[in-house]
Amino acid sequence: MARQTATGRMYARQEGGDLQVPSITTIIGCEANDLGGWYGYSAAQALASDPQLPDALRDSRRRRALVNHAAKAAERHRDQAAQRGDRVHDYCEQLALRAMGREHRVEAAREDLAEHHETRFADSADQWWELYRPEPLAAEITVWNATVGYAGTLDLVARIGGKVCLIDYKTRGTDRSGRVKPPDPKVVTQLVAGLKAEESLVDAATGQWEPWRYGDAEVLMAVAIGETEALTVQAVPDHLPLHWFKFCALAKVWARSADLETAGVQLRSIAPPPLEGNPTGRGGGVPESATARTVAGPAVD
Repeated sequence: MARQTATGRMYARQEGGDLQVPSITTIIGCEANDLGGWYGYSAAQALASDPQLPDALRDSRRRRALVNHAAKAAERHRDQAAQRGDRVHDYCEQLALRAMGREHRVEAAREDLAEHHETRFADSADQWWELYRPEPLAAEITVWNATVGYAGTLDLVARIGGKVCLIDYKTRGTDRSGRVKPPDPKVVTQLVAGLKAEESLVDAATGQWEPWRYGDAEVLMAVAIGETEALTVQAVPDHLPLHWFKFCALAKVWARSADLETAGVQLRSIAPPPLEGNPTGRGGGVPESATARTVAGPAVD
């Protein structure tokens, strides 16, 4: 139901249907995020640790090849992290399906992690389930908000300690002390958008939806799953309205950006104004349709 497009990940109302609204994460991605330092460090680290570097210093062609390869280190790291995150999310989904008494692939998902030397992530997920004892109500559930115009998929809705919780898993690395890194605060915005959904998917093949049942969930929770532990954090309730206002503003930014993306050329050439005392316009001139008057203010003097 969701596919990647030039304007981000988009959702349809049913399998094979027309794409209508952006995903929650696509909207949140409109916020500026400066990763220049990380990109530079990744490239420098990849180049410095490349065993071919000493020989390449004496060969300009090989040196350029190494530089080009190192320049893409951040993208490779990002893609690898995304693939690992997919595997960890799949394992967590299977745990929920098993707890709900539904068909599952827990063993296969764990084997997939083991093949990539990522079993410790599964161990951390198992530990979280043992400690928090969630009672799953829905796993990987797709939600829709037609008023604002977005859709998304929530990792887990569960009852924990008698309270309904919306839960988002984040696969995270560990710091130098061996502790898992906390989730980015943007996860609160993501969870609030899920809370404010209007519908949830019942059947993707037929496009059947129902009113969202968990809009009154009491706890919004993020679980950072790492190789050493799982860290659980709760969104501060008093800050949720601010995150919702921010998300709605970002949704407007996305919509206007998408309009501009399909509007065509945004800049066009403009000739210099005619020479003074040259009514014939010889030497160029600014056509009326292209003067600054069409945007704002007086024409060019």
